[in-house]
Amino acid sequence: MSFYENTFIARQDLTPGQVDEMVEKYAEIITQNGGKVTKRENWGLRVLAYKIQKNRKGYYMFMNIDAPAPAVKEMERQMRIDENVLRYLTVRVDELEEGPSSMLAPKGRRAQKFDSAEEPMAEEF
Repeated sequence: MSFYENTFIARQDLTPGQVDEMVEKYAEIITQNGGKVTKRENWGLRVLAYKIQKNRKGYYMFMNIDAPAPAVKEMERQMRIDENVLRYLTVRVDELEEGPSSMLAPKGRRAQKFDSAEEPMAEEF
């Protein structure tokens, strides 16, 4: 099976309970088709960069998925039909990230994660 990361944005006028039900529905689609959702994260209600279908805000949800491609395609088909989903993005990855994603990590850890990848440049005067 392959590994996927899925992020979707739900409409702002939904309650947090309704958003959780949506995540459960999509996780159930994955499990019915032979896969499993290894991590679910609620990134909360955030301001969008631009209006999408007259919405200025949206609930961001993130899932790590270990499933065959047909299961992911069925989940995406259901997301296209659902009028409460503003946008979605599914990306195939080589391995699933352990622990919280960078969106939920404390700001200090986020900065260290990105700073450690780059070597400090020496300044010449």
